[in-house]
Amino acid sequence: MQSKTIATIGPSCMDHETLKSMVNYGVRIFRLNFSHAEAKDFQSVVKDIRNLEKELQVPLTIMGDLSGPKIRIGALENAPVQITAKDQIYLGLPEFGSCCQDKLFMGLDSPEALNGLLPEMDVTISDGIPGFKVLSVLKENQLFLLEAQNGGILSSHKGITFPGKTIQLPALTDKDKVNLHNGLDIGLDCFAMSFVQNKNDIIDLKKELKNRKHWVPIIAKLERANAYENMDQILSEADGIMVARGDLGLEYPLSYLPVIQKKIITACRRAQKPAIVATQMLLTMVNNPLPTRAEATDVANAILDGADCLMLSEETAVGSYPIDAVRFIQEIAHNAESYFMKQNQGEIQQGTEKNPGKYLAYSACLLAYNSDSTALACHSTTGATASLLSGWRPALPIYALTPNIDIIRMLNFYWGIRPTLSDDKIPNHQDRVEGFIQNCPIFKNGDSIVFTSGQPTPGQKKQHTNQIKIYFK
Repeated sequence: MQSKTIATIGPSCMDHETLKSMVNYGVRIFRLNFSHAEAKDFQSVVKDIRNLEKELQVPLTIMGDLSGPKIRIGALENAPVQITAKDQIYLGLPEFGSCCQDKLFMGLDSPEALNGLLPEMDVTISDGIPGFKVLSVLKENQLFLLEAQNGGILSSHKGITFPGKTIQLPALTDKDKVNLHNGLDIGLDCFAMSFVQNKNDIIDLKKELKNRKHWVPIIAKLERANAYENMDQILSEADGIMVARGDLGLEYPLSYLPVIQKKIITACRRAQKPAIVATQMLLTMVNNPLPTRAEATDVANAILDGADCLMLSEETAVGSYPIDAVRFIQEIAHNAESYFMKQNQGEIQQGTEKNPGKYLAYSACLLAYNSDSTALACHSTTGATASLLSGWRPALPIYALTPNIDIIRMLNFYWGIRPTLSDDKIPNHQDRVEGFIQNCPIFKNGDSIVFTSGQPTPGQKKQHTNQIKIYFK
């Protein structure tokens, strides 16, 4: 399986045997959701995952998902309330509740979210049912009359979004800072940042890490319309992108979402950064042992779009069939990847940008294809060379050697990469790769493996990848 599976940790999968089964079915990244728990609550499961890493001899990555500034409505009177189309309700700061008794009042404790709200603007609750439009502004930036656009059940403390509206709230909250530092203390490898709006949000998180004198990858979750519009600048700072289709699907009409997903994945591939597709991948499997045909097709299409990772949320965290969900996503991926390889075999597209490392990686992929090699390999101190190989989507597995355990766990996010810890006692990078190939039982005598490495040459000021070799075992 070339694409990677991310499984969210929750009550359904926290025992050792379930975690072990999920790893055996291809899970390489575990997500800890801080929306419903604190980092310190996961200390025992982090320890268990590290023990599994040693037991199964497989590098595993643990990602903390920072909750960000989730905006929620307050308590509703007589909740839950049935809403029908054309119903009118109030939305405003809590102090207006006492003077708005003739209709249902929906209080909001975040005044920043109401600033600049105007008639005809959309307001969505939870999953968009019910959805509202602003009918009139009763008090600027403080109190509004809304009209329901569809029917549904409205409950207390649900999330609320304002599609297309920029909300001046920092993505990194005080709660996030606590979970960031506690997460580093218990040994997390990566953090996903929620409700990113521009690159400055990523920079803020990097500063917090710098104060801690620590580096881990940052995955930017694209959940807001302005994040999608600022995608290129966010990609310049983030280490990867998550297509968070739940909240993104509230910011745009659902009919736009499939194309938005494709555009985000394409942008990630051009930037050689991993793309994660998340939300409702196999949602039916929360309660059923089989996914729907539409879900199976959705998973396959994400792979055919070029996604590096597929993320399971409720399916593994609270679902009744966490192991089956992981197994099914692997089976779907196996078939989709087979088709993907046939469609793309020998048809790697060249571009026009000046990037020697990128085209050296291209050449390695092309050489491996034409020489019927068993695999690709590289020595990648920072992970850059490995990401370039992954970006071309070769049909072969990529064995990426690095002496840095942090880079090992970052490379788990990349399509097709099998990260491997190299022996730093061997000074020469080429010797490290050749020694790995010669001693690896996966490769048989007579197999050819194409690998890249960096060999210093006279006059070369900085060591970088500059060599391709076909190695016959």
